[in-house]
Amino acid sequence: MKLRRRKCIPSCASHQRVDEDELYWDGKKREEESAWLHNTAHVISQLARCFTNAMVGPRAWIGGFFSRSTNRKFGSDKYLNFSLTPIQVEERLKRLQERLGVPFDETLTDHQEALQALWNAAFPNIKLKSMISEQWKDMGWQGANPSTDFRGCGFISLENLLYFARTYPVTFHRLLLKQGGKRSEWEYPFAVAGINVSYMLILMLDLQSEKPRCLPGHNFVKLLGEDEEAFDVLYCIAFAMMDAQWLAMHASYMEFNEVLQVTRQQLERELSLEDVHRIQDLPAYNMLYQ
Repeated sequence: MKLRRRKCIPSCASHQRVDEDELYWDGKKREEESAWLHNTAHVISQLARCFTNAMVGPRAWIGGFFSRSTNRKFGSDKYLNFSLTPIQVEERLKRLQERLGVPFDETLTDHQEALQALWNAAFPNIKLKSMISEQWKDMGWQGANPSTDFRGCGFISLENLLYFARTYPVTFHRLLLKQGGKRSEWEYPFAVAGINVSYMLILMLDLQSEKPRCLPGHNFVKLLGEDEEAFDVLYCIAFAMMDAQWLAMHASYMEFNEVLQVTRQQLERELSLEDVHRIQDLPAYNMLYQ
């Protein structure tokens, strides 16, 4: 049912009430608008303050965020971990030291497979005729049976070479094939040099002790806490550094030990730098991508 609106002619008194009501509600409206504007300004101020705090907050927080989001290998979970406890770092060190105690055993299938994998990585287009072959000399082994060269350092030196070949293949082949710089007529043998680099690192970092007592070894343990592959990466860096020193010194085969000693000294200096917190912070790390 449709209601009919009554038409009222207001009196003077009613006009006065209308004006008073309008003034009252206009005042309330202005108060509400003022309160809303105040609250909105407060919220915007709070958001701005939060944003500013995030931008100029503690450097450690900002550095921690960006260090986990940049300069990392995509898809690698190992960089997403937070700092390990001292016990976890000790466990990593223990696992590395256990690797040092594994001798190369040519009767073990996995050791032979690792050696075959190294050949395939070094010479992917050349088939190895036999595990005992004169072909091994092309890689820089002393004889036809590379197993005899591992006696001084063990299986980890083969693991180091294989890691180098798989992780930094361009640099690995550049050093293997002696492609960079003016070379000596009597070059260092690549594979045997690699074993010497492994042994040099073990001594330099004092890894055969229960806990490293020297400064480079102590600092290395911190890097190991950030990356369990720190030793393998450090090996690749050391090998590249050694080759660069070889070229800089215009060295020949008889000067190899001197070159290795200079490489060790340079690496010790880099490991002692205060701003080195990850293996990637070492200045010589960039040599792996040259």
